[in-house]
Amino acid sequence: MKKILIILFFSLFASNNLFAESFKLNKFNLWLYENGYHQYLNMKENPVCKTEPKYSNLWYYNKCDQFQGSNNLNIKIKNKELSGTNIAYHSNPNRDTLIYYLWKYSYRDRGSHLKEFKSTNSSYDFKFNLIEDEFIKKQLKTKGILSYLYYQDGEVLIDEFSPKERLGEFLNNETKFYSMSMGKSVTSYLLGHAICDGYIDGVDERVNDWPVIKDSLYHDQKLINFLNMNTGDQKYIDEFEDGTSKLGAYEDRDIETTMRSHFRNKNTKKSKEIYNYNGFVTQLILNYMKFKIGEDYDKFYSKVFNYKIKIKNSILYGYTSLREINGNGHPNIMATRFDYLRIAKAMLDDYQNDTCVGKYLKEIYKRRIPKGSKEKEEPLFGRSKSYGGQFHMDFPGLKENVVFGMSGYGGNIIAIDMENSRILVVNSLHYNNKKYKYDHKKLLYDVIKEGR
Repeated sequence: MKKILIILFFSLFASNNLFAESFKLNKFNLWLYENGYHQYLNMKENPVCKTEPKYSNLWYYNKCDQFQGSNNLNIKIKNKELSGTNIAYHSNPNRDTLIYYLWKYSYRDRGSHLKEFKSTNSSYDFKFNLIEDEFIKKQLKTKGILSYLYYQDGEVLIDEFSPKERLGEFLNNETKFYSMSMGKSVTSYLLGHAICDGYIDGVDERVNDWPVIKDSLYHDQKLINFLNMNTGDQKYIDEFEDGTSKLGAYEDRDIETTMRSHFRNKNTKKSKEIYNYNGFVTQLILNYMKFKIGEDYDKFYSKVFNYKIKIKNSILYGYTSLREINGNGHPNIMATRFDYLRIAKAMLDDYQNDTCVGKYLKEIYKRRIPKGSKEKEEPLFGRSKSYGGQFHMDFPGLKENVVFGMSGYGGNIIAIDMENSRILVVNSLHYNNKKYKYDHKKLLYDVIKEGR
């Protein structure tokens, strides 16, 4: 009987996922239609829609107000991928499947988890002195890379999209690229501003005044432990071991809910302080910062993004629930390729000009910690030996360079050489160690090390 119930449960779960994915496919088809990609559609129309008066009850009943065609793409989705936004790491998808996931990644409505922050003043305009690189062009023809930007000494030298015949026909300079992991580094940069504006004393401040985390292993720890992801929480969360962690779907919950379910009054204890990469610690940093800043947070956010970074397009930032008091902020972010570059340039300028935030960046670099055995669990494109302040540091072959790295799922990476004024921004949809493994040495490390 128990076996039958288990089978029924998973059958129902799979059925619900299939229904949800079917709904998304309908949204995807509509997006293709509304944006003029009709070559990928099978156009058809219910005969009733041709004869029934427009806007009548029968017209609506037959869904004449909706696109009724289907796509002609050979989209292949495995059952274990149905509920995810990202392509499974080991998959080697065809182009049609990449198109669908690009829509999920950049264009589908994420209104329930992201809020829009609009640019309100003039943006920073880059200078261009473009050069051609045939190797980069060749890589973009076969890999999952969507965009490749290289900035050096005040100028953009390389500006490449995925070719039109690959994925480029769906991309432009207003396309927003999603990342949770790169948002971790942006959160750290925001924290530096919060410290410099006097809301937080510094990286050695103890987090003992935030009621939400009281009676948990995180209470009374220094901020630097959160920044370096060595809070001793590895007994309760290990994203590399099981893919999600023992906390379950904490990414979709506010801090209060996760604390109540897994930490508060559970006698959780801090383990040895070792590097343990996970998203929950960054959620804690972001929401503690929001707690300390209070009602000034929106003004603070605007000060950083509009007047410091000078973004051009709107960005989208995350939240998990409606109740801000429960810690509902999430570090995920969506930004255009050039706004990611603007964020990186602001960091570079702070570091080189030795501003207050620049001193913060230098402090977290000085206090970086070794990754130890965890290093080998990370994908090759973003693998480094050290971690400091929510940045990856000490990349292979770059020991002589002060490089701050932001690395994200699918091959996304931003590398900033703080002393040599070099920035590389790669937005990517998919990466693995097989067909979709791009040449990270030539595309990333060699460029940062040698310049152009």
